[in-house]
Amino acid sequence: MHVVKPSGLGDRASDDPGFVADRSARFAALIQSPLRASLLRHLHQRPEARFSLDALAQHVARLPQDVQNCLDDLVEAGLVRASDGSFEAENSGGWGPLIDALLKRPVRTSIEETSPAAQHFRDLMGRDEKMLVVFESIRAAAKSEIAVLILGPTGSGKEVAARMIHELGPRRGRDMQALNCAALPDTLFESEMFGYEKGAFTGAAGSKPGRVELAHRSTLFLDEIADMSSMGQAKLLRVLQERRFERLGGQRSIETDFRLICATNRPLEHLVRESRFREDLYYRVNAFLIRLPSLRERASDIPLLAERFLRHYCTSHSLAPDDKTLSADAIERLVKHDWPGNIRELENAVARAALSAPGRLVGAADVQFSAVGRLPDASGEPSPMVSLASAEKAHILRVLDATGWNKKAAATVLEIGRATLYRKIAEYGLERGHPERRDG
Repeated sequence: MHVVKPSGLGDRASDDPGFVADRSARFAALIQSPLRASLLRHLHQRPEARFSLDALAQHVARLPQDVQNCLDDLVEAGLVRASDGSFEAENSGGWGPLIDALLKRPVRTSIEETSPAAQHFRDLMGRDEKMLVVFESIRAAAKSEIAVLILGPTGSGKEVAARMIHELGPRRGRDMQALNCAALPDTLFESEMFGYEKGAFTGAAGSKPGRVELAHRSTLFLDEIADMSSMGQAKLLRVLQERRFERLGGQRSIETDFRLICATNRPLEHLVRESRFREDLYYRVNAFLIRLPSLRERASDIPLLAERFLRHYCTSHSLAPDDKTLSADAIERLVKHDWPGNIRELENAVARAALSAPGRLVGAADVQFSAVGRLPDASGEPSPMVSLASAEKAHILRVLDATGWNKKAAATVLEIGRATLYRKIAEYGLERGHPERRDG
């Protein structure tokens, strides 16, 4: 076993005033870094435990290299012992009184620790370093007022990331305003975005502020911005340029000051090249890019996330966290799935499996997926060659049937806006083959 020895500060007499002062000054300098202080506290609160670098990086949600640099400083000072790639508390060297004082000191709660979105985002993280990189990007974006564009597939946590940027940023004192661009037809977009005055249209019995007005001195989050109409794009660009707008039916110009965060699951640069998204608006919304990975890009996290979601299910249903457990074949089935709905789909699948399992053990038979993204049939029979339009029509119909014709859910799975879905239904003459169900 290779052991890194302390630096030797404990060789001098602990009652030497000069040595005590020197050691205290060095200790104060070391824990001035919140990351070093957090690591030191974590290790010395568990003096008998040993931790890998990855485990410590996950605990503090920092990149392994940053954690390693801090640990190197603590090892060199003799506060932490490193052996065989793991780390543990070092209790020799005369640091005891200073460490005891650190452990007794009230922990200063950081903004990150009080942010609900940050805690939620931690739940979406596993051992894969990709999400740690995203976490660092969110921290960096939150420090400024720069416009942020979040790219990621459906269900990957784009709105959680947006809320985390807001909650860690300087505008966190006011509520973030969120608007889903795919959920609003053109007739409603302007009134929802900019508000309206009394009498602006039939039914406007009073005035109402829009999201842009409510986001004054706060954050405006526009989800699915790729589905924004050309009219909406032009109006948003004008607001970003002038920082002024008028309510629908109003003549008074209203000043606004908001931070913009946008999200989409579609590549905006392709839409720009196809002249379906304004290039001048693209550069305004894409000042700082954050890309969220799909679940398949970090498949090694699936078992860990599944176990975590199962514990959440148990505690939310007044059960002990370990009242249900996933069998090895259930985990294998989860790992092999494609996960088109990403983390959101995984969480729902685990909840369904836990509900279906009659006993403590959740088996592979309890794990069921929606028709969308299901693994190919084992028969391996080739599919007949069809046109792209026919394939699209059949796929949309399958998704609609699988979601009970819940158009909001179907549009989410298909990764298109609801307006686009309505257009496709009309274009292909699709009809509901099931009893009437409520649209989402």
